[in-house]
Amino acid sequence: MCDIDIPTRPTTQTTHADDFESRLVQALNHGGLLLLTSIGYRTGLLEALAGQPPLTSQALAERTGLQERYVREWLGGMVAAEVVETDPAEATYWLPDERAALLTDRGEANLAVYAQFMPLLGNVEDEVVRCFHEGGGVPYSRYPRFQEVMASDSGQTVLPALFDHILPLAPGLTERLAAGIRVLDCACGRGRALLAMAERFPASRFTGYDLSEEAIDWARDQAERAGLTNLTFEVRDLSDFDATAEPGAFELVTTFDGIHDQAQPRRLLAGIHRSLTADGVYLVQDIHASSHHHLDREHPLGAMLYAVSLSHCMTVSLAQGGEGLGTMWGRERALAYLEDAGFRDIRVHQLEHDIQNDYFVCRP
Repeated sequence: MCDIDIPTRPTTQTTHADDFESRLVQALNHGGLLLLTSIGYRTGLLEALAGQPPLTSQALAERTGLQERYVREWLGGMVAAEVVETDPAEATYWLPDERAALLTDRGEANLAVYAQFMPLLGNVEDEVVRCFHEGGGVPYSRYPRFQEVMASDSGQTVLPALFDHILPLAPGLTERLAAGIRVLDCACGRGRALLAMAERFPASRFTGYDLSEEAIDWARDQAERAGLTNLTFEVRDLSDFDATAEPGAFELVTTFDGIHDQAQPRRLLAGIHRSLTADGVYLVQDIHASSHHHLDREHPLGAMLYAVSLSHCMTVSLAQGGEGLGTMWGRERALAYLEDAGFRDIRVHQLEHDIQNDYFVCRP
């Protein structure tokens, strides 16, 4: 009778498989945490718990004006995720201060803001899957809350660093803004950076272009409320900006996460170059990544940013018949595109507080 050798996985292979399984199980659990965190942010539950003594689910429901049964289930999930603490004898719940500092506006950065991306993009999963089979893309109109979430995002990465860290990357730029120059922000979204600059530098004139009517309406309303007369916003498709940009119209052009989801990023960059004066500056904030997949393995947010690209930035561009550049186009490709657009003096910077972005200072 012959012995039959049954193949077995080597110990190292078994270990790797077990590690991968653990990672997937952990990811499933963390996915639940992200959804619960997003709900907690949007309903105000996290803010309502911050800095408070232990509360019952009923007391928290009354404090927030929410339904107790939903509040109780949410608390259960946040306890299971080891975010919220509980005293089972008293049936009370509280959010420790060190966690509240990361999940509410009490700290330097509210990470609950970013938890919104996963459920937001999950809304279009069926349409993205369809695009895998049929091509095309998911139109911008299918993301009704995206501008709102991005405005919250930029409110934590761009705005706090704008005057002390970002603008000073271009030597002498702050002084020029104070003296009075013409500034354009392309793909400005809700225009929060422009609103801040227009208030800080009343001698300068500011213009914002964006494809989203909702975003521009919001920005105009905010500018009117603030009484800013040196700031205008315009709904504009920038896919032909290389031909329609007014030559030499601006001393400063900015884009904040505004290139990688454009239908025609090369044309936009060429138009930006065309619109600058000879002594002008183009200041770019865009995602820190490599243009080579294997070099993104160590990226701390790599998987998430590719998910955002697949479910929004890339597909929105393709829906317009565009290039579909995507969130993770990478520094190497960005430098090549900027050079092709005509920029010859390009400096790349990273800021200590911002692991997500590169900052390019470009001159014609």
